[in-house]
Amino acid sequence: MPPMQRFRGFLFGAGIFLLVVFYWLVSFYATNWLYNYMDKRPYEVIGQLINSIGGLFLWGLTMTILGKFIQGRQMEIFQTMIDAIRSMSRGNFNVSVDNNPHNGPFGELVDSINHMAVELGQLEKMRQEFISNVSHEIQSPLTSISGFSRALQNEQISIEERKHYLNIIEAESKRLSKLSDNLLKLTSLESQHHPFEPKNYRLDKQLRNHILACEPQWLDKELEMDINLNEVTLNADEDLLSQVWTNLIHNAIKFTPIAGHIGVSVTSNEKNVIVQISNNGVGISEEDQVHIFERFYKADKSRNRTSGGNGLGLSIVKKIIDLHHGDITVDSKVGEKTIFTVLFPIEK
Repeated sequence: MPPMQRFRGFLFGAGIFLLVVFYWLVSFYATNWLYNYMDKRPYEVIGQLINSIGGLFLWGLTMTILGKFIQGRQMEIFQTMIDAIRSMSRGNFNVSVDNNPHNGPFGELVDSINHMAVELGQLEKMRQEFISNVSHEIQSPLTSISGFSRALQNEQISIEERKHYLNIIEAESKRLSKLSDNLLKLTSLESQHHPFEPKNYRLDKQLRNHILACEPQWLDKELEMDINLNEVTLNADEDLLSQVWTNLIHNAIKFTPIAGHIGVSVTSNEKNVIVQISNNGVGISEEDQVHIFERFYKADKSRNRTSGGNGLGLSIVKKIIDLHHGDITVDSKVGEKTIFTVLFPIEK
């Protein structure tokens, strides 16, 4: 119990004791005055009994009046809380119940209601932003598909133009499909029911296989690959981490200029397994680094649309790493380099 609460309890108990003594004294002097007025005095035992009954009567009368007042105050607080809960049930989370020291046992409940209103308000804001972002991401390719489909109805266009329009329609369709897949993945990961099957496997071999699978892309851009893969065994879900490396390596290739440099390393110490994926290039501003793992956030807004990004990849990466109780950070300087560092705790 906090010291302040103990002190208040002590004061309350002392007040009750003093009040009982005060009422007994009032009853004692009142009955003595009555005996003197009537010029009669009962036996001592009966007199003490009358004093006690008088004191208890005054005590009971005071407690009844005080109880009515407290009950009215508590009912007022209770009704305020009910109104706040009803308001939240109608979708209005911009409510706050005034809390003060006189709320007594309801104080903690009032704090909980206010906290719940804030949390629900934030969830509602996230839900609205999510719907808005999904609508925007879906509307953009649908508009392109609709527009180029109408253009294909023109019999005057050349074969080259027709192929170009069909390629755009195919690309936008794939973009929609990828968006749908990523939304399903993210929803599944956030549901707490996504299959999670950790096992011991060679992390360095997994990273090497992913680098080799991307060889056509980095050879096409004449990128220099600096690979430093120490032999590391990790207890993790291999399939889930495969999505992490696919996303991070593809992003590094995508945003590295021609003849640029990409580094991939895996090391370990007593506490963590450390994976770093770096590249030179446009970099990420400090402002964007704060939000880069949020859903639908695009640090490079000018290039993400043409490169097919939908702002969900790094959110999925972050969620998968969280499932492994790991951590991911980004360190970047605009126009110079970007380094993604992933840490996995070593189980002992």
